[in-house]
Amino acid sequence: MSSETPDKPAKRAKATRPNGAPAPAARAASTPPAAPTLSRNARFAWYAGLLVLGLLVGTAGALVQAAWLPGGLILALLGTAGLFYGGMRATGNQIGVAAGGGGWLIAVILLSFGRPEGDGAFGGGVGELLFLFGGMAIAVMCTTLARLPRPTP
Repeated sequence: MSSETPDKPAKRAKATRPNGAPAPAARAASTPPAAPTLSRNARFAWYAGLLVLGLLVGTAGALVQAAWLPGGLILALLGTAGLFYGGMRATGNQIGVAAGGGGWLIAVILLSFGRPEGDGAFGGGVGELLFLFGGMAIAVMCTTLARLPRPTP
């Protein structure tokens, strides 16, 4: 009589090579599964959310960098770095950085125009230029970072 029953299959021996190394099929079974990928609609939702978040971070940075110079400038640049790096990590590609960076750039450009009455968010000075060029440099650095593998649970 066989030890196999319909609900309990017999244990199979692991396939090994003559040198004792596991066979390719056995090795492939022991690797962790790949990280789940986001669906297309979920990815577009992330991009739209990062665009709106970029608008908010750009507006907040434009207001803070002039108020508490130089601490406000550092805080604003740290916020942009967090947005750009977080966008790359959240979406798993560089388009996440571009989505957040696009929103940030739209906010900064619109706030730099000013109004016909003469007042605007940027008064013109070194702090504003450092915020603009520093933010763009951080975006480029985050875009050119190597993709890091997603952690497995």
